[in-house]
Amino acid sequence: MSDDPKNLEGHGPQAHMRFDTSPGRFREAHPEDSFSGSSGVLFEQAMAQTRMAICLTDPYQDDNPIIFANRAFRALTGYEEEEIIGRNCRFLQGPDTAREPVRQLRSAIDTEEVTVVEMLNYRKDGSSFWNALHLGPIYDNDGKLVYYFGSQWDVSDVRAARSEERHARMLARELSHRMKNMFSVISGIVNVTGRVRGIEAEAAEINARIQALGRAYETTLDDASSGTIELGQAVRSILSPYDADGHRMDLVGNGGRVSFAAISLVGLILHELAANATKYGAWSADNGRVTVSWLPEDENGQVQLSWLETGGPPVDVSMIGPGTGSAITDRMLRTGGGAIERNWNRNGLHAVVTLPA
Repeated sequence: MSDDPKNLEGHGPQAHMRFDTSPGRFREAHPEDSFSGSSGVLFEQAMAQTRMAICLTDPYQDDNPIIFANRAFRALTGYEEEEIIGRNCRFLQGPDTAREPVRQLRSAIDTEEVTVVEMLNYRKDGSSFWNALHLGPIYDNDGKLVYYFGSQWDVSDVRAARSEERHARMLARELSHRMKNMFSVISGIVNVTGRVRGIEAEAAEINARIQALGRAYETTLDDASSGTIELGQAVRSILSPYDADGHRMDLVGNGGRVSFAAISLVGLILHELAANATKYGAWSADNGRVTVSWLPEDENGQVQLSWLETGGPPVDVSMIGPGTGSAITDRMLRTGGGAIERNWNRNGLHAVVTLPA
């Protein structure tokens, strides 16, 4: 029997849920169970007000039929109460319902265990939904099995999000493979051009930048679907070749993120700083160290990346002039809305890079 909204107290959807009469009817039909006094009132209120679809089945009747289904269950499935009571839950299964979750449910019922499965179910109108079904036994005070409790949750949107995420990761892996090939082709062209024109040293310098860009993109593509990249992940992948033994660099940061479009900036800037440190700065000395730190996005929508060299050879500021690497990074930063500030201390460079988050 279906509830007539005209006979319900209150108005609107909340009132409609509040005065679901099916819990009261269930209590009246099963007076032998311990749903009396305040416990019975609490049961009625909980079953009537919850938005979770709930049903109870009777394992002592043939085929373990449903003997109670609350309004949320009926709203989820589209069936009226008289179409549900007395039927086994399998009537919600359909042509594409997998057999494995069904087997798990049967096994849990046979062994009186709690289980949670996700299975494809069907509404009365034929539409399908992914049902996260929680099934468990209910015992009386003497430990005797009384009912099986089932709660249903429509997780179709969750499943769709998972599928979309898996697809994005597969696409990212394929894109990563193709980008790796692209950088390899570009590197090969530069090498050939350098040999033919007798400028191998210049070609090697260009190739080092290309490889830094490749490392920056290769390990961050999985994260690209969100539109931003975790800065620490990019920093580690770009700088790892410069600290092969793992003892000459300190990374200090958190989950700060930058725009995916800024990853080329990060790659080139860190490469230029690392190359300079290797040739002239901290990493040209036995005890030299580099500390790279970054802060989360500030109120201006920017992220700061700090490069601090210590333990390097003494710095003669008068001998420092603009080089090709500095010109490249400065121009790219200006174009990308960032900036870099360089300060030479007595034993190393301290650079602060500002990037758009």
